[in-house]
Amino acid sequence: MIVVTGATGNVGRALVDRLLAAGRPVRALTRDPERAGLPEKAEVTKLRLDEPAALFEGATKLFLYVQAAGERTPELLAAARAAGVRHVVLLSSGIIQEGSGETHPIHVMHATAERQIRDSGLEWTFLRPNAFATNALQWAPQIRTGNTVRGVFADMLTAPIHEDDIAAVAERALLDDGHEGVAHRLTGPGATTNTDQIAAIGRAVGRDLTFVEVSPEEAGPAQFPGVPPAIVQALLKTFAATVGVPPEITTTVEQITGVPARTFAHWAEDHADDFRAA
Repeated sequence: MIVVTGATGNVGRALVDRLLAAGRPVRALTRDPERAGLPEKAEVTKLRLDEPAALFEGATKLFLYVQAAGERTPELLAAARAAGVRHVVLLSSGIIQEGSGETHPIHVMHATAERQIRDSGLEWTFLRPNAFATNALQWAPQIRTGNTVRGVFADMLTAPIHEDDIAAVAERALLDDGHEGVAHRLTGPGATTNTDQIAAIGRAVGRDLTFVEVSPEEAGPAQFPGVPPAIVQALLKTFAATVGVPPEITTTVEQITGVPARTFAHWAEDHADDFRAA
């Protein structure tokens, strides 16, 4: 039995599908099982942090989304180990570089989770993806209603990774030996600017889209829907540092899965319906 937290998220859902397709039993944890819409073959279970022991009965491995348990992560890990879980794969972040000690809130959140896992006594594998291709979904509300996208830093460079490529690496880390004690850095196969990404989405939906740069001072909820203001300010500083700077590009996805990481254009085609008006 493999326990998957964040099972309704982009990576978690893709991982659930992959593990079920591989014939592995999956216990998918979610805060609202009735609305989760997860596959019938999955054992969908409510994430009850007040009764963590019950979540891991019969399980041997855990996929952990960093925000699943928050401050109660040590309790969750202790319950997992006591129940017989031996290996945890953490969806961490590429913002973590070995030997660095940043105060960026995203760095602190993931570095804390990594430390707690190391301290738990469980075998571990950390997945450290850089930019997610799904970050482009922040533009969906603007694209559904028009052909102009207003956003910051038109020329920022990233190598966005498809969420299913992250899930593919997680699958192999959970099912294959040799990933224990390893931090895998994950990226897409090539560098793109925000302008490039908007053009790729436009081709996927059959429209001519234009990216219009706004200053960081003008950026607001339209550019970062649902993101807390404190995180927005940290993200703006991170984004500014990428303008004109070639991003890290790894071949880890292909090395582990045997299949090259998918391009952003491929991701845009997979998600074209997310950008179309209902």
